[in-house]
Amino acid sequence: MNQLGDQLSVQVFGGPTALIEYGGLRFLTDPTFDEPGHYARPNGRPGLTKTAPSSVNPADLGRVDAVLLSHDEHPDNLDHSGRKLLADVPLTLTTSSGAGRLGGTAKGLETWETIELARPGGGVVTVTAAPALHGPEGAEKVTGDVTGFVLTGQGLPTVYVSGDNASLDVVRQVADRFGPVDTAVLFAGAPRLKPVFDGALLVLDSALAAEATRILDARTVVPVHIDSWDHFTEGRDDLVAAFTAAGLADRLQLG
Repeated sequence: MNQLGDQLSVQVFGGPTALIEYGGLRFLTDPTFDEPGHYARPNGRPGLTKTAPSSVNPADLGRVDAVLLSHDEHPDNLDHSGRKLLADVPLTLTTSSGAGRLGGTAKGLETWETIELARPGGGVVTVTAAPALHGPEGAEKVTGDVTGFVLTGQGLPTVYVSGDNASLDVVRQVADRFGPVDTAVLFAGAPRLKPVFDGALLVLDSALAAEATRILDARTVVPVHIDSWDHFTEGRDDLVAAFTAAGLADRLQLG
């Protein structure tokens, strides 16, 4: 677990899944708890293969106040076990289109829309939906809508959760509104699928994650989405090398 302050900790479980304890509330990102295996996809779309299990069983998570779901359409962000877990969570925040597909306790947020969640003992945490682009310009038509999140609150650090975003322009928009960011939970791993956008990046690679850190002026970065799937082309060592080359290694907190 990365204990980043009295009011913030981040525990990474593999893939895009992490538990963020913030201001007394517990947020779970993109839940993926299935065992390793292959996910075939319809209409000729390339399948995805999970290569390693989560480091935790959903039953051992304890209380989850809300899920921060970047998108629901890909199994490396929401798998079978993750979908089952959503039924037991009081709130799932995601895209508007995703909330329509999921139903239940899912609530869709448009870009820059906010919701306030009551903190234990008083006060609120504000969750703001941040833009995200899952691939090159125009990717939404193929990869679907994606959202990131920014967590803020009185007396609390600012936390940015990127979701599956490949665009530094998007990061600049977040920095313009919320920078400097105290902690960035950056989805990285340089995922690529040759049939999709001719193998272009679908999420940040390691060098772009380092540049995103600089843009955000983030004090701390907790990387997720860097392991457990075979279409991720960069991992922990690549990330460390990129942050070291950028002179930002001291900001990197690896789980």
